[in-house]
Amino acid sequence: MTAQDQWFDSAITHLADPQNQRVWSIIVSLFGDLAQGPDDRISGAALTRIIQPMHVKPEAIRVALHRLRKDGWVDSARSGRSSVHHLTEFGRMQSAAVTPRIYDRNPKVPQDWHLLISEGGGALDDLLLTENYISIGRSAALGSGAVPPNCDDLVLFDVTARNVPGWLKSRLCPPDLIEACSSLSDAVKTVRDTRPAELDLTAAQVATLRTLIVHRWRRVVLRNPDLPPMFFPDGWRGGDCRTSVFALLDTLPKPELSALNAPA
Repeated sequence: MTAQDQWFDSAITHLADPQNQRVWSIIVSLFGDLAQGPDDRISGAALTRIIQPMHVKPEAIRVALHRLRKDGWVDSARSGRSSVHHLTEFGRMQSAAVTPRIYDRNPKVPQDWHLLISEGGGALDDLLLTENYISIGRSAALGSGAVPPNCDDLVLFDVTARNVPGWLKSRLCPPDLIEACSSLSDAVKTVRDTRPAELDLTAAQVATLRTLIVHRWRRVVLRNPDLPPMFFPDGWRGGDCRTSVFALLDTLPKPELSALNAPA
């Protein structure tokens, strides 16, 4: 085994999600990163070459694709003797909705905040389903930017944060999220620091590593709202993790689909 092969295998071990790594979710991350366009297609053979090094069996890939087709995320078609797969319109819309947050290197922290208080349920519950609002108890929510319409039944204040207690910091960044962020930051740094000086990865190998990185980063960043530093607990490494993730992704440029789909 060459030094490059050893590094690649070690990188997979470091980058694999220590939590339950669901294959269907990995495939969603893969398409969102590499094949989000309406005409983008990935062959079944290419999917296997990308995902199987993650210690995922081909049978598990087929089961995951079946689930994604059933849920309306992915569609498949025959191409000669093999299959090709692509995101449906629904899948592309879902991927596009989160892409800006996943790939934002320098998120802008909102400066204007408002507090909404309800008598209970109703319009406030609907707002809490969006990523723009943070629950602060059963009947209050903190939001940024413009005030939404249809707030006649809510008490509304423009506010400035003066103090953020520990209970709210813990709600925004529970222990499992802090651990996920820290472990990902350490993993990508280790992989980047141990990278051989000369590296000649195949398109599929690059796709494997990118998928693992994006998959774990997506699971961190989509749970973490863009807030001023005072909202986060001591030891939160969100900024450090973001910097490390993109530093490693920059060394692994997206491969062309034609290279991924080419016969091995």
